[in-house]
Amino acid sequence: MRPPWLALVAAVGVSCHSRSSEALQRFDAAQAMQWVQYQVAAGPRVPGRPGHTAIADWLERELRARADSVEIQAFTHVTTSGKKLELRNIIARFRPSDPNRILYVTHWDTRPVADSDPDSAKRNLPIPGANDGASGTAMLLEVADALKKLPPTVGVDLLFVDGEDYGSFDEADSLKDVLIGARWFADHLPAGYQPLFAVLWDMIGGRNQKIYQEVVERVWRAAEDLGLQRMFSPLSEGSIIDDHVPLLEKGIRAIDVIGFENYREWHHTMQDTVDKVSPETLGEIGRLALALLH
Repeated sequence: MRPPWLALVAAVGVSCHSRSSEALQRFDAAQAMQWVQYQVAAGPRVPGRPGHTAIADWLERELRARADSVEIQAFTHVTTSGKKLELRNIIARFRPSDPNRILYVTHWDTRPVADSDPDSAKRNLPIPGANDGASGTAMLLEVADALKKLPPTVGVDLLFVDGEDYGSFDEADSLKDVLIGARWFADHLPAGYQPLFAVLWDMIGGRNQKIYQEVVERVWRAAEDLGLQRMFSPLSEGSIIDDHVPLLEKGIRAIDVIGFENYREWHHTMQDTVDKVSPETLGEIGRLALALLH
């Protein structure tokens, strides 16, 4: 028996076939790819670096031109080593007065060290972050563009979190310095905020990627409807520590759509470059994201 909330989500998400088809056609994969290139060209999006400020300002401008409203969560995070990080979450809202809401999340920052690079001389360099950061950001920005042209039938929040990739995921004491923006958002939820469901989109632009099912059948069912079975596996790869975890801890139904399996070789290395991102994959994932909203 499927959970009652899933039936509610399905009911809210269903609309006429023609409207859904029109929405999917509005996703411009070539434009999304250009936005990946733009972010990488700005330099590392590491807190305290010029590229971080430049891309935050750019994202805010682009989203204000598309969304019904934009909220900025600017805050300071003090790391376990005592360093102060000035961070920004950006929330673009469509139909902000609609109580029925869907939350999409991605992180826009990049890792400050390429600690998995095979070349030890490069492990202290900040990664380019083409797939790990720029792909999800570009995809959701193009979703925002499509939603401006054809508004959704349900309230939508696009959350771009900062500080996801700063610290270590391997050391318990350092977990304080990862998922920073997602934790901040989860700790400062508006009163009564409870989206129907949330989807985290992370590293979704890789070529020939495989995405494993983690929690909810709705996303995988929509992927099957779009003919994306080769990409979305019905198997589980195990739990992943990512930006959806702070949401789950606050009782928000969230899943992680992450293209990690075919990306391991370049993850947290200097090889996370634009050539590793596929416009075809961006287009497929973007159309899936839109299909869930119409």
